[in-house]
Amino acid sequence: MAFHTINGRGVAYRLLGAEGNPLVVLAHPLGMSQAVWDDVIPALLPRYRVLTWDLPGHGASQAVSGDRIAPADLAAEALALVDLAGAQRFHFAGTSIGGVVGQQLIAEHADRLFSATLTNTGAVIGNPDLWNTRAGRVRQEGLAAMSEEIVPRWFAPAAFEASPALKAGWCTQMGRGDDESYAQLCEMLGRDTFTGKLSGKSTKVQLFGGSEDMATPPATLDGLATELDGAPLEIFDGVGHVPSVEAPALFAEKLLAVLMRDLGDVANHGVAYATGLETRKQVLGEEHVARSTANANRLDAPFQQMITRLAWGELWSNDDLTRRERSMITTGILAALGREELTLHLKTAKRIGLTDAELRQVLMHVAIYGGVPAANHAFALAKELGWGE
Repeated sequence: MAFHTINGRGVAYRLLGAEGNPLVVLAHPLGMSQAVWDDVIPALLPRYRVLTWDLPGHGASQAVSGDRIAPADLAAEALALVDLAGAQRFHFAGTSIGGVVGQQLIAEHADRLFSATLTNTGAVIGNPDLWNTRAGRVRQEGLAAMSEEIVPRWFAPAAFEASPALKAGWCTQMGRGDDESYAQLCEMLGRDTFTGKLSGKSTKVQLFGGSEDMATPPATLDGLATELDGAPLEIFDGVGHVPSVEAPALFAEKLLAVLMRDLGDVANHGVAYATGLETRKQVLGEEHVARSTANANRLDAPFQQMITRLAWGELWSNDDLTRRERSMITTGILAALGREELTLHLKTAKRIGLTDAELRQVLMHVAIYGGVPAANHAFALAKELGWGE
């Protein structure tokens, strides 16, 4: 876990995975922490870089410093962390109040989203009286005392049967939170809604809910789907409010399907230049692509466009292989052929997250199937670039 200061307040976050992969940002529910994603993250890391964080006064993040917090403040916090990660655009997934953060991003920052997956949330959640009453009780009684009442609402009965310690664990976690931060977030949920704010956005959105969710029942998700111009909604049978905890394998499978890029009818229509350019920037880095673009003139500009569309659009943007697998294939071919671009792709392999052991095996394959001199040259070049240190 790492920490970053945003507007004078310490925020706890995790940034996991290879720099050269697309970024996925995950936002947790009210009263919980970024730990709700622990059983989902391993399924994402082969293809994605993952950013999670603790909301104000939750987990290891500092408490609120003012007397009022709004969805825009939470979205700004998420964007500050995305900027810290060096990403311009990203995928977002959020549950409950995390889904409220996602709605704020859709409403005001849709240009930065590849996709938004919103689970167990709503454009309107509950009502002001409910949230204001809870805020008052939390300030008076404390989260530790109220956790025994709130935590059972998060999970379906089957979840407690499968894991008897689940309730005690999350009661302990909730009880460690900051009372005032929780209370202000409750007041925010009662005050700030997204009715009439989400229509006409171009963001790809997927909604998920749970059939046993008492906090945001399927009817609440139906209302959100309407606000989002009929966004697709799937309800998980037998699941409550937190699918990433109750059904992590199912949720990871569904989320990966949302995140996967649809390139369309590549055989007949190819891939758009913009798609290839986005992937090229992620894999090679913004600075390298900017230099290549700036150095192009009327002689080679069409060539730069062609390789962006074909190499980076049709190949590297295709999800049939991970970027790690494509990096190993590309590095091996360039090493065997002794091509000049081997230097670039040895640097890229580091951004993709290849290990020394993986690169060693690639180059040993080159030695056997492409020739020892070619592999010897590639090993020497890799050592010059810092591999093996």
